Formats: sequence, structure tokens, C-alpha cells
Amino acid sequence: MTTVGLIGLGAMGSGMASSLRRAGHSVQVFDVRREVAETFTHAGGTAHDTLASLGAACDVVVSVVVNAAQTEAVLFGDGSTPGCTASMKPGSVFVMCSTVDPNWSVALEARLEALGLRYVDAPISGGAAKAASGQMTMMTAAKPEAYAVAEPFLNAMAAKVYKLGDSAGAGSKVKIINQLLAGVHIAAAAEAMALGLREGVDPAALYEVITHSAGNSWMFENRMAHVLAADYTPLSAVDIFVKDLGLVLDMARASKFPLPLSSTAHQMFMQASTAGFAKEDDSAVIKIFPGIELPKGKA
Repeated sequence: MTTVGLIGLGAMGSGMASSLRRAGHSVQVFDVRREVAETFTHAGGTAHDTLASLGAACDVVVSVVVNAAQTEAVLFGDGSTPGCTASMKPGSVFVMCSTVDPNWSVALEARLEALGLRYVDAPISGGAAKAASGQMTMMTAAKPEAYAVAEPFLNAMAAKVYKLGDSAGAGSKVKIINQLLAGVHIAAAAEAMALGLREGVDPAALYEVITHSAGNSWMFENRMAHVLAADYTPLSAVDIFVKDLGLVLDMARASKFPLPLSSTAHQMFMQASTAGFAKEDDSAVIKIFPGIELPKGKA
């Protein structure tokens, strides 16, 4: 019986682990916040104190951390403690769900193959609610032998598992293009709402009209609701789009491809980050606009 482990019980990872458990799998978990891992096990599953312990126990390891640097630490350790590759059995599969440079993902596949391990390039999208309900999207690329082992777990975590190639890189490229649109849409939504506020339009009325008109987008509908509620609790933080749009621009720069809208959106998130809103919800990009009074939410 194949055993699955999940590393990183954040907003997305905790929902993914719950989806795996709901599908009937015995789920092994690790999080740097020991109390979070222990809380997950109250309804079943096993928490591990170390990455090496989890790696030894699992045939498939799913990593849901923030970026490539954290993924490196998960796999290869941080200099003082070993990562999960120190103990993973030959033929085991590592599923990487972070948004990363596609070239790094391609190189990682080769590094893991040299250790006798298989790899699935599998960035995710959909947000915490869809992760918790097993309805998110996975953009994957992997060799057939990696899919053969990992596929039941991918299907347990996501409603849509797109197979985009038979080697790493394609999944990460599609995710980065998705992030281009997501970042530009959030920035455009914030700009539109800010203009409405500047012009004295009632923000709730503006939201109602736009969400029932051709100018609507999923990001406007979702993120401007946060602005109306004055709730900038980070489901996805400003600095996530500083990183992700930076990856978008890096990929395009390598082929000398112009991205004027992405560049502008990146600068907007950079401005919001340096103004002190780095850890707030990404809808806080609206706070860069001068001369507007933002909604205060309900008392």
C-alpha cells in the first residue's frame, strides 16, 4: 500500500492533507510549526518531527511550501538537519507544488533522478477553500513512471489534474502564465476600485454593478470583497505576487519577450510591499493609491 506524506500545512497544504485523508489515505505530515502538525493528527494521520522521518515512511511526498529555496531545504536539508531525500526509498516520488522558475524545476528532476527518485512538477491553483474541498487545479508534468505512483493522490487533492508534458517544466510554465493573469487582474481590480473611490462612487454599489457586468473578473469579485470588508488578512500576501510576477518577468526576459502589463503590476506590488503592506492580503495593493478613503468594513 502506497503511503503519502505532505510537507507544509499552510492555507493550501492543510486543505490538501484533509482531502487526502477524506479520500481514505493514511496521511503523514510535517510542518515547521509542530503544533500545527499535531492538530492535524487529531482526526487521523501521523505527524513527524523531522523531514527525514517523513521521507523514510512515505512512497509519495507532496511539498506545499512557498518557493524554490524552501523546497531545496525540504529536499536536501538546511546544513544542520537532513532533508527528506536523505531517507526516501529508491523509486519514491516527490511532488512539488510551489510556483518556481521552470528551469529550476527541470534541473530538480535531473537531480532527483540521480538519487533514484521520481518527480512530479505540480504547481497548484484555486485558493484555500478549493484546496480544502479537493476542487483545486494542478498543472503537472512528469515521466509516466512518476504518474503511475502519484496519480491517485493527485486526483484526491484536485478536481482538475492537467498533464502538460512527460518531463518537468511545462507545469511550472503554465502556472507562471496563470500568475501573470492573476497578478494583473488583482492590480487592475484595485485600480478600478481606487478610481471609483476617488470619484465618490459608493464602493458597494460599484462592486455590485461590476460583478454583474462585462468588466468583472474572478479576481475583482474575490479580492475587492476583501477591500469592502476592510479585511486584509493574508490568504495570499502582497509579497507572493512580488515573487510570482518576478518569476513571470524572469521567464520572459530570458527570451526577450515584452510584458508591459506584467511589469506595471509587478511595480505596483513592489510599491505596496515597500510601503509596509508586504504581509497583508494581496488586495492591499489598493493602498498605494493616494487621495482615497478606503472602506472601513462593518463596525
